[in-house]
This record gives sequence, C-alpha cells and structure tokens, in this order.
Amino acid sequence: MAPPQSGDTAGALCLVTGAGGYIGGRLVPELLDAGYRVRCLARTPAHLQDHPWADRVEIVRGDVTDADTLRPALDGVDIAYYLVHSMGSGSRFEDTDRRAARTFAAEARAAGLRRIVYLGGLTPSGVPEERLSPHLRSRAEVGRILLDSGVPTTVLKAAVVIGSGSASFEMLRYLTERLPVMVTPSWVGTRVQPIAVRDVLRCLVGSAAMPAEVNRSFDIGGPDVLTYREMMIRYAAVARLPRRLIVSVPLLTPRLSSQWIGLVTPVPASLARPLAESLRHEVVCAENDIRAYVPDPPGGPLPFDRALRLALQRVQDAQVTTRWSSASLPGAPSDPLPTDPDWAGGSLYADERTRTVDADPARLWRVIEGVGGENGWYSFPLAWAVRGWLDRLVGGVGLRRGRRDAQRLRVGDALDFWRVEEIERGRLLRLRAEMRLPGLAWLEMRAERDATGRTRYRQRALFHPRGLAGQLYWWGVSPFHAVVFGGMARNIARTAEKAARADAPGPGGVGPARTGSSPSGPSRK
Repeated sequence: MAPPQSGDTAGALCLVTGAGGYIGGRLVPELLDAGYRVRCLARTPAHLQDHPWADRVEIVRGDVTDADTLRPALDGVDIAYYLVHSMGSGSRFEDTDRRAARTFAAEARAAGLRRIVYLGGLTPSGVPEERLSPHLRSRAEVGRILLDSGVPTTVLKAAVVIGSGSASFEMLRYLTERLPVMVTPSWVGTRVQPIAVRDVLRCLVGSAAMPAEVNRSFDIGGPDVLTYREMMIRYAAVARLPRRLIVSVPLLTPRLSSQWIGLVTPVPASLARPLAESLRHEVVCAENDIRAYVPDPPGGPLPFDRALRLALQRVQDAQVTTRWSSASLPGAPSDPLPTDPDWAGGSLYADERTRTVDADPARLWRVIEGVGGENGWYSFPLAWAVRGWLDRLVGGVGLRRGRRDAQRLRVGDALDFWRVEEIERGRLLRLRAEMRLPGLAWLEMRAERDATGRTRYRQRALFHPRGLAGQLYWWGVSPFHAVVFGGMARNIARTAEKAARADAPGPGGVGPARTGSSPSGPSRK
C-alpha cells in the first residue's frame, strides 16, 4: 500500500469503526503500513485483542449510537472510517442505521475531524430510492447523512466484493461448488460490477488524503461487468469444476432466494436476503472519478478471474485473515455474561461435566482449542448436524460457518454457530451461542489441575431462558444432554489421552515425531 499522499496526512490519527468486521479487520493493517496511527472503536475491546495488529493500535470502548462514548473516542482524530451498518430488514433496522449515522456525524463535526470515509453500496442508476431494497436504501441514506455532516466526507460505493472470506465470495463459491445443476432466481441475469477486496482497501486508504474541498460519493468497481450467471460460470472455470447448468425461474422472491441461499451456503438467510435484494437491479459504476484522487495500481484494478484465484488460494492455504462472520450479531455484546455475579436475569440452567484426563493440560488444551469446523464437536455427529439444519431453517447461522483458522482461535471468532467470547490461553474457552434460541446460551471448556495434580477437564453448558418458550426449550432438550454433552466431555478427554500416548517415549526413550498441534481425534466425534 502506498504511503500517505501528502505531508498533511503523514502520521495522522485514524479512527476505525467496525474494526472487528470483514473490511475493518483488513483495513487496520493497511493504514498502519501506510504510516497512519490507528485507534479502533469497539463495543467489546477484548474482541480485538487477539488480532495480529492489536499491539500496534489504540483500542477504545464505544458505540456509534452513544454520543457519550464517541466524544472521547474522536478526541484528536483526523480521519474517521465509518464501517458499521445493520444487516436486516424493516423499520428498526433502518432506524438504527439512521440514528447511528446522525450521532456519529454530529460528534465528528464537534470534534473537528478533517474527513469521514464511508463504505456504502453501489446503487442502480435511474431507480427511485423507494424501489431499492431496504439494505441499499439505508446505505444510501447513511451516505447522505455523513455528506451533510459539515465534515468533508468520502462515500465509496461498491457492489459485490470478491475476497477470501467475504459474504459475496462465500455465496458465489458455495452455490457454484455444491450445485452442478441449479434452478436459480431471475436475478442471476442481472449485471453487476464486482471489485476485489484489495482494490476496496486501496480506495479506502487513499481516501484519507483527499483534499478538504472534496465532499462527494464515488462509484468503485473492478474492470469486469458480468451477470451473476457469468460469475458462477467463471468461478467454475477458475476452480476447475465441470461446467454448471443454470436454469433461472421468476418464481423465487428475495425471501425465498435468501432461504435457498441459507440452506446451500454458509451465509445465513438473514444476511443472504439483503445480498439477494441488492441484485434485483443492475449495479454498474456510472463514473470512475476516484482515479483522480486514488490512482490505479500498475496494471489497473484486479480483473474478476484474478481476484477469484487469489481468494481461492488464500482459502486453500488457510490464510483468511477476516471473514464475513467476523462481525458479531447485533445486540450480543450488551447481553449479560455467565460470569456476572448475582445473576440478574432470572434462571440460569447448567449442564456440568468433569473428567480426569491422563494427559497434561497442554495436550488437553490443544483439543479444546481445536473444536468445531472440520474437527466437529466430539459427540453424536447427527445430533449436532440436525441442530444446525434446524437453525438454518429458521434463518439462523447453522454449523456451516466453520472456523477462521484450523488450529488457533481468537476472541470474536465465529465457530460454527458459536462466537468465541473469552479465551484464557491454555485454560479456558468460553463460547456464546449465535443460533436461534429462546434465550442466551454459552459453552465453557476448561483445562486445569485438581488438588492431586492430575489434569481435569471441566465443561459447562449454560442457558438463560427467555419466557415460557425458553423454559420449555431447556426441559425439552435436557434428556439429550447425556448423549451430546456427556459424549463430548468423554471424547475430548479420550482424544487428549490418545495424543499423550502417541507422544510417550517408546522402549528406546524416544517418542514419535510430532508434526503439528491439531487434535488427533476423529473428525466428527
């Protein structure tokens, strides 16, 4: 990434909101490499502590809807990146975005910022705003609010972002890979202008150095304009898959499309719906004025096929730095914790399991940190699969999010239908459920030593019910806990013991060579 374009911005302080999300998590290191200082705003600062750049930035607690937390966060800031938005539908979703943008705009003006940079959605030309999807309409409104803030603002408008881990890429990838024959909605014939994530980041970083008189929006896109059908065909070619047969029908509404996407791909219906709705109209750049302020790189922006190859290579090499699932579900950070003293919300049910393990705590921890994704959950696979399918059917995230990294977790990571809420490395892993539930749920796993010095595995499943439905849910699933949670504790302990035996010295005093730290248990037990 090029350094700042003028001495005026060299060493400037940038505030990044949404640093825990897909774009924000990648933007932070790019800004640092370009010579900027970075402050990150987070509702839960601990969720950023395990990022590789965390020790190079200042992390402050705050919320874009709370003026009292924004004021200190914006103190001394030169450029602010506004990368937060709700993904949903209905008046509450648009009202939340509107309120947050107005609050941020007012506080940015009061703080005397030099510039706001906002990443929005590319809107179709010639289509009245009232006909846009709620998602695109809200993005457009947020852009207008920031442009009218009195602070010079850059609004970048992008359509489909192609990069390893992006929601658009994952949707395209899984639809194409899993369905050799597809009956698709009519929007697969809509023309779009995709853009590589590295070009989005280049434009974001370059926007910080725009002249003070620039206060406008810019369309940004790659060099290719394609229909979604052509994108799937070209993905199949790049991934060396047999040619796909695609038949489009006009019967699939955005809602039905999102349910279909939710069943086939890891992207839940709640996120798939705004993505599908945004493809109802042609989204192609009407101008390329950004080039006057952020020059194209040598060779120009990445072509679609090249962006696909890079994304696929990163997936294959397990080098996906952020994913669409990096962002927490709305509301979760403010929910109560299972560690809260004098539980204030009523009942807190628990299923607790303890096992003595014939292995040291370090080996046990490797198994704990490796749960989920391809390694599974170490108990009755069908039960976990059915729970994941049921969650997808009601619009939840299901089990298909997997893991960001096969061996190591960090706070804030999505882990199937859980979110990593706390890690005490080598000792405690706490997960918060993000499946659709009539209440709040956590799963805790601990590796420790008992009073006699032996390794002990402790596991707690916690549930805070909401209303009668929550009470009925807990007592309805309780009969299955012995199979699911009991089997999980037993198999995690056995997997750690198996690893310990494999490491034990043989008759000659030399143990077998170890090639990695991943669990050695079966993939779905």
